[in-house]
Amino acid sequence: MMAVISAQAQIKRSDAFRAKYELKEVVVMSRHNIRSPLTSGGAAYKRVTPYEWFKWTSPSSQLSLRGGVNETAMGQFFRQWVVSEGLLPDNYRPKEEEVLFYANSRQRTFSTAKYFSAGFLPFANVEITHKLAEDKMDPVFKPQFTKMNDKYRQQVLDEIEAKYKGGPQAWMQSVQPTLTLMEQILDMAHSPAALEGDTLHFWYNDTQFKIEKDDEPRMTGGYTLANSVADALVLQCYENESMAAFGHELSTEQWRDICKVKEVYDALLFTTHAAAINIAYPLVSRIREELNRNDRKFMFLCGHDSNLASIGAALRLNYPKTENALEVHTPIGSKLVFEKWSDGNETYVAINLVYASVSQLQNRTLLSFDVPPMVRPVSIEGLTPNADGLYSLSDLDARIAEAMAEYDAIEDASTALAPAA
Repeated sequence: MMAVISAQAQIKRSDAFRAKYELKEVVVMSRHNIRSPLTSGGAAYKRVTPYEWFKWTSPSSQLSLRGGVNETAMGQFFRQWVVSEGLLPDNYRPKEEEVLFYANSRQRTFSTAKYFSAGFLPFANVEITHKLAEDKMDPVFKPQFTKMNDKYRQQVLDEIEAKYKGGPQAWMQSVQPTLTLMEQILDMAHSPAALEGDTLHFWYNDTQFKIEKDDEPRMTGGYTLANSVADALVLQCYENESMAAFGHELSTEQWRDICKVKEVYDALLFTTHAAAINIAYPLVSRIREELNRNDRKFMFLCGHDSNLASIGAALRLNYPKTENALEVHTPIGSKLVFEKWSDGNETYVAINLVYASVSQLQNRTLLSFDVPPMVRPVSIEGLTPNADGLYSLSDLDARIAEAMAEYDAIEDASTALAPAA
């Protein structure tokens, strides 16, 4: 019951609130919905378990049918919300520039945007903007370093080291009981890898980090295998829980523990502030541009969990600890929602994280005000909202400008070494 009350309070605003403010625009930064594992059927998966992995309805890395149905349901919920706020009429066919959908060119992100648009604007036949051929990585959504020098590289590595008391090794060691659980689920002792004298256990004592220009932050070593297996197991739980753990019945808490294996990996790579101001720069600047427009009513960006993580770290957003979810901060299909409100004199912003609960994802629940998704407010470190929970747009804009200035201050070694014209 508490979840419903929270969602109603954050999305379906009170009459007093609506009498005071008018919704002007919504900017959504979405993570794609349920996909098949990135390397399903790959050699690493075949070798760490004697069992046959779950057969997906979609090819490796692509959005599943369940993911598409869930995204359409989320689009329908957003339609009900914006119609109730008077931002758009029901069954609207938007004018040019009023609505924009822009997705990374991966199939799972493009399809997520397409399914959402079908629920959100069913009569509009919305075009999904994407810049590259299918399954190519758009630089706007690729969390890559576009500036690099030795001093900056060391700053990123130092922040990774300081992310957890005792360093990355200690953080990985904290999930050792879960790694042992995963070994049992997989029956790793009887896997092809074990029988060939190769891999008997997950390991992490050889972990290293690679921070290079024109590439994502990367981790090498044994923990990457644990991360990939955890990712595949959790996705199977969303898609078909009864078949997800090879006959083992796991509690919700155990599934959350498996999620933590992947979350440690993502947090180390994508949530240090030094890395985030660089790898999130294209999306941060695009969000700033959108929030300062006057002709747009709705903007939908669709990317990846790394995008939500790095945007949050760059802008010093405090993501809430989720409820009724497996992931702690940005569950599969979750949306970082910027709501732009005006009282006639000043413009304000509310920021929420919107996501479907585990049961809603598994059961393909139709969402509405009566059966809402989970909605949790996102706070901004160092900024104070007004009595209605809104931040001044000028304050948020200054925060974004600060992050962009930090990026501008990074001296790129290739530029520094270039000969004078």
